[in-house]
Formats: sequence, structure tokens, C-alpha cells
Amino acid sequence: MGFDFDTAVQAPFRMQPGLRKLADSAQLLTPLASGSAHQREKLAVLSAFHPQALCAQPSFDPGAALARLSAHAAAEQPGHWRQAESQVEALRLGASVRADGRIEQSADGAFGLGDEVARCLHGLPPQSRLAGLLSLTFAEDFAVVDVDAGTVPWMAVALPSHWAPECKVGLGFEALHAAVADNALLLRARSALLQLVSGPDRWERFVWNVTDSPRLHAHPERVATPRWQQSGVDRAWWRTERQTFLPLPELRQAIFTIRVEVQPLAEVLGAAAGRRARLHAAIASMSPAVLAYRGLASVQPALLRWLEQPA
Repeated sequence: MGFDFDTAVQAPFRMQPGLRKLADSAQLLTPLASGSAHQREKLAVLSAFHPQALCAQPSFDPGAALARLSAHAAAEQPGHWRQAESQVEALRLGASVRADGRIEQSADGAFGLGDEVARCLHGLPPQSRLAGLLSLTFAEDFAVVDVDAGTVPWMAVALPSHWAPECKVGLGFEALHAAVADNALLLRARSALLQLVSGPDRWERFVWNVTDSPRLHAHPERVATPRWQQSGVDRAWWRTERQTFLPLPELRQAIFTIRVEVQPLAEVLGAAAGRRARLHAAIASMSPAVLAYRGLASVQPALLRWLEQPA
């Protein structure tokens, strides 16, 4: 379930789909520990900025897809999620959401005052509370892919990586990826990708970047610009995403999951010369457009020099 460094970090660097088929036993969801960084940042975002995180096209009803995601969570993570006919319950959080949107707290949470999750959910529209509880239970963010339309009509994304969910929801494949640098391979793969993610198999891919911030929530309105003004490359962070697709073939949809992790780059590389060399080669091969898109243009020379040094 972790980030696969050797698979993801390649030279020459290319913006490409990079899908890998998942084994039937592979898990898609990562339960959050109470009070973890993911949970605290998601609580803050959903409490203060939920219209930017929980987004839908006005004409789209995510109910069927959310029911399937909830059922998958109950089957895959029965110690953390339970689904009944009239409600769903996050077992470790002591909170449940009923079918009509009502919230019940069966036990105190394990951090803070114990009612943080329920208070956050009360601040959400009733139709968004199931998505909110899923977001606070698992590390992943979620989106629905409409296979026939080639759009993403619904999102629950509290931890975006320098993009605004409220501006992307409802867009088609080409528009979603229009700002991506060197996107020709991605755009050419549109039809094949949509067919793959609609089933029957499940897929994963990995995304990475070197960044100046340890925060998981990187909405562009809350990221300092210009970047790299407060941190040098010796204090850089390794930001990764594991993305998966859960096919819903009977709905002609798929659930897209995104799990963000941020770690100190020096710790990730450790004393492994092979990792330093692999990352050096990948960053050295990036085009000027990719470096600008990933926020690395101003620090590429310094970052390459740092990677050449022994650990």
C-alpha cells in the first residue's frame, strides 16, 4: 500500500498515466489514527472550507457511488467502518450518519474534547455528511469519474496538491489536464484510460514531487507564493500520492482515490545512493515546462547539487 519509489521515479521523466493493475487482495483504503496529521488537517479544512473540498455538479447525484464506496469500506475495513440499512458508523471515531443526514455520537473520540468529528459533521450540509465521515475515517480523498462523459462530477478532496477542487469539478478529461505540463501522453491515453478504470480490474498509479512545505493541505489559496522562500533544498519535503480506481461498471462510473503523504526528503532517501541517483536523473531530465508546473524551476540547480552530495 506504500509509495513504490522504484516504480514511480524514472528517467527520463515523463508525464504519463503509469497505471499498474492491483491484486484482488490489495487494499484501497487507509484507516486514520485518531488525531493523526491527516485527520487534523481534514478536520480543519472541512470545518472552515468545506465548499472547496466537497464539490458536485448541480445535476449530479453521487448517492449510488457513495453507497458502493461505503459498502467497499465496510468489507475491506470492518474494524473501522460499518454499514447498516439506516446508517453508517465510523467505529473508531464513535460517530455515525443516518440515512436522513442526522449525526449520532456513540462514544467519545480519542483526542481533543472527543466530539471534534461530530461537530465538524454538523457544520456540513446533510447531503455531504456521509462523504465527510468517510473523509475523516480514511486517509484518502475521493472523486467520482463518469466514464461515458469523461468528467469528474463529484469530489471530496480536502488535501489537494496545488489545485482547487471547486474549479475542477465537472470538467472533462482534457480540461482537467489542460494545465498539466507536457500533457500529450496523458491526453492521447484518454479513451484507453476511461475504459480501463471502468472495470473489471482495479488500478493504481503513483505521483511525486519535491516541495518546500510539510502541509498535506495545499490548496493554492493557502500556499505561500512564491515558493521556496522560507525553506532551502536541504529541508525539502517528499510529497507523494497513491491514486487508485475502484470500478463501478453497473453505474458506468469509478471511484478515484488519492492518498497524500509528506515526509522529509532526506529521510526518504536515507543513505541509499541508488535513490539519490535515481531522483537526480529524474529531476535533471525534466523539461522547463514541467519544472515550472511542479514549482521546481527556481531550485533545480541547487536541488541537483544537494542530491550529488553523499548522505
